[in-house]
This record gives sequence, C-alpha cells and structure tokens, in this order.
Amino acid sequence: MGVKNELNELVSKMNANPVHIENEKDRVYQINLDESGSVQIVLKDGRVEVVEGTPYEAEVILKLSDKNFSKLLKDDLNTTMAFMTGGLKVEGKVGLAMKLQEIVKLYQ
Repeated sequence: MGVKNELNELVSKMNANPVHIENEKDRVYQINLDESGSVQIVLKDGRVEVVEGTPYEAEVILKLSDKNFSKLLKDDLNTTMAFMTGGLKVEGKVGLAMKLQEIVKLYQ
C-alpha cells in the first residue's frame, strides 16, 4: 500500500472519530516526500483533509522519505533519532510537528 493511501486511511479514522482533533486550531501541515511529492494535511473546523501539492501556506513542513513517513503514520518512527540523523527535516514550528505526532499516536 502506498504511503498516500496509508495517510488517507488515517484521515478517515480521524474524521470518523474526531474526538482528538475537534478542539485543535485550524492548521496546515505540509509533508514533502522524497518519492511521492508534497501533500498537505489540513485541519479545519474539527475535520481533516489531505490535499495534493501545496495550495495553502503551511505552518510547518516535514521533509522525509516515503518509508519514514509510513513509519510515522504507524507510530513506528523514532522522530528524535530521525531528526538528528537527517532522516526527518522540519521547517517552521517544530512544536506543531510534535503535535502532529501526538495526534497520529492517538489514532493508532
């Protein structure tokens, strides 16, 4: 299964049970994948949407391989180690990247 399909499955779970995201502020997370290109995760009004490309201004940008993003979506990526070794690069608000990881963890 491709990483974008994995992301869409996660988003479906989140929208089906928005209890962990309904009080989140509206945000745009951008994921730049080495193999699959860019996608944005848009949190708005307690819902999540995945958008291809970069139509919105992102508050944080994560740059990583498809493999590492797949691990992140499964809560199987040591983000600290990935960040320190260059397997994960973050531009913008690092705290928001950590918040995204917390949200993903809640939906595992």
